[in-house]
Amino acid sequence: MSAHQYDHGHTLAGWVGTGIASVGAAVAGAGVCFVSGVLIVGGLGFGVVALLVTWALHLAGWGKGPGIRPREEWGWRVRDSGARAGHDECLGCRLAGRRRTAGSGRVDEVAAGVVVRGDVSVGVGVGGEPEAAVVVADSGR
Repeated sequence: MSAHQYDHGHTLAGWVGTGIASVGAAVAGAGVCFVSGVLIVGGLGFGVVALLVTWALHLAGWGKGPGIRPREEWGWRVRDSGARAGHDECLGCRLAGRRRTAGSGRVDEVAAGVVVRGDVSVGVGVGGEPEAAVVVADSGR
């Protein structure tokens, strides 16, 4: 069993990107120590490669967007089934042209299993149409 109660976004895309960026930081640091512009630029190049590889893996489903996920999707080796539609509030998905409207798709499915303590109300939006309720899950700590 996991030591923490929530998924902290540990993904294959995150681990690979962090590994490549760490190598780039080491190369750039060596460039500073040896006063070598070639190594500094090479290290910065590794940083750009890390960014692009992480983004590509995220779009391929090996990264996860922000939000609550079911426990079976917490593993870092689990592909995200909702990646093709895009993630809510995800800059990488927006830059790739994958936009999803707020409150659609997987978020609703996950929210159905969340226990909510306290008052939940639905407001009235512009034009008298019902507005979606804002639900905050209690961590139970």
